Amino acid sequence: MTSDLTSAPIPHLVRRLAIPAGTGFFFNTMFNVVDTWYGGQLSTSALAAMSLSFPVFFLILAIGSGVSTGATTLIGNALGRKDFEEARLYLSQSLSFALIHALLLTAAGLALAPKIFILMGARGEYLALALSYMNVIFAGSSFFLLNFVMNAILNAHGNTSAYRNFLIGGFFLNLALDPWFMYGGAGIPALGLGGIAFATILVHCLGVFYLFSQLSKTGSMPSLTLADLRPRWSYFRELFRLGFPSAMNMMTVSLGIFIITWFVGRFGEQAVAAYGIGTRIEQIALLPVMGLNMSTLALTAQNFGAERIDRIRETVRVSLRYGFLLAVSGSAAALLYSRQLMAFFTVDQTVIDFGTGFLTIEAYVFPAYVLLYICISAMQGIKKPMFGLMIGIYRQIAGPVFVFHLFTTVLGLGLIGIWWGIFGVTWSAALVVVFYVNKTLAELEKGQITT
Repeated sequence: MTSDLTSAPIPHLVRRLAIPAGTGFFFNTMFNVVDTWYGGQLSTSALAAMSLSFPVFFLILAIGSGVSTGATTLIGNALGRKDFEEARLYLSQSLSFALIHALLLTAAGLALAPKIFILMGARGEYLALALSYMNVIFAGSSFFLLNFVMNAILNAHGNTSAYRNFLIGGFFLNLALDPWFMYGGAGIPALGLGGIAFATILVHCLGVFYLFSQLSKTGSMPSLTLADLRPRWSYFRELFRLGFPSAMNMMTVSLGIFIITWFVGRFGEQAVAAYGIGTRIEQIALLPVMGLNMSTLALTAQNFGAERIDRIRETVRVSLRYGFLLAVSGSAAALLYSRQLMAFFTVDQTVIDFGTGFLTIEAYVFPAYVLLYICISAMQGIKKPMFGLMIGIYRQIAGPVFVFHLFTTVLGLGLIGIWWGIFGVTWSAALVVVFYVNKTLAELEKGQITT
């Protein structure tokens, strides 16, 4: 099940791993699109509240990303070395690591969410709607993190199909649960925006049971005992060392969205709603690239353990080639149908106009995301996650704060200055990434880098 990741042809492996992962990401994003669409049926305020919640929701995704990246890298490295006992220990410790962080996240999220939303400018009904959504999400964060880590374990073994199946099933289940919980019926009271969050949590709760069963069936997970799950600090330290930079990198995305939302919020609720819809559409366009992300990490991790640096370079090259083809297709669709895509989510003409302006510029940024995502995944697989964090700090925080102020206030470009700021910062970061990754792989090939 795992050995061919270090021996089979790279193009075949990239397709075998990326297509199921990309399919899964498609349905995961469509899951979010359905939530956004139903939120828009309630009101523009509900839609804006969901957009406001997105950077806060990213806190959960950031921690999940950190745990899963650390688990995939360490388990994959061990499998590449054929050290199956170490892989087994990292497997069980990853589950404990995820659960402990989920409990801490729930407590912190419920306590701090009101203060965060107030800081972002929410008041009155706007604040109440955002809290009705995020409080439920934080309460169920354990399910999110357990699903993250079980997917990571499967990815490390070269299995991207199980999580795909969960995401497909979850999409269709959510499609039925959202209106039921929102509007009530059959013994369920009308929960409004909070009903969308309850539907999400129920789907992820069921996903925990499904993925656990798949791990057991495939033999990826041994029989677990309480002793296996008891924290072993040496393993926790390694998971933290590799996972923390990845989590912080994702956290910079959350902070970046916070920064963008703060700047966009200066132009009103309709601008915030437009940005929220636009980012959903952007996610759809970039979905296949996310599949390549997962395949790059899994292949790099195992081949780094097997000391096959030549295969790592080929993985990056093949993934970038596929990624650019997919990104260009997404860019063309965003440019040709931006207004129609926005109109699918809202009838508010001002929101549609703002969102169309965003997508028209953002479409030219898609190839830069390909460079960033695939190259940073490769660095994570060779146990160098700090580079991704440094790029994230520049791309999401330092660059935007300076450029957005320059474009919107100093140069007086208004809202469109934010969209052009995203373009400039993202492309400059992508060019730096390409240079660094080429230099790192060349040094690895010469045996100049140790881990």
